[in-house]
Amino acid sequence: MLKRYQVLLPDWLEDYIKLLVDKYDLSFSEVIRAMICNWILATIPNLYPELKLGFASKDIHELIKAEAQENMEREEVHRILSKIYFESRKAAEYRMAKEQKKKKNKKK
Repeated sequence: MLKRYQVLLPDWLEDYIKLLVDKYDLSFSEVIRAMICNWILATIPNLYPELKLGFASKDIHELIKAEAQENMEREEVHRILSKIYFESRKAAEYRMAKEQKKKKNKKK
C-alpha cells in the first residue's frame, strides 16, 4: 500500500530526479522510492553483515553501468525496480525486528 507524504527538496535534487524521470520514463514518486530503497540496500547490510540479500546495492550499480551501454526496455526497468523494492523491504523488516528486539532487551 502506498501512502502520500510531502517532501521538501532542494532545487538541485528536484532537477536530478526530473532527469531520471525523463531518462527512465518513471514517475517522480517511483524515482524517489528507488533512491530510498537503494540507500536501504547500501546501508543495512553494512549494519548487519549476517543479512544475506538476493540483490545488493552493488548490483544496482552494475545494472546502471550496463544501461549506459544500451537502453533498457520499460519492462526491464520495472522488473529491476520490483526486485529492488522486494530486497529493500526484506532488509528494512530485518532491521526493524532487530531494533524491536534491542528495545525489549533494554526494558528488562
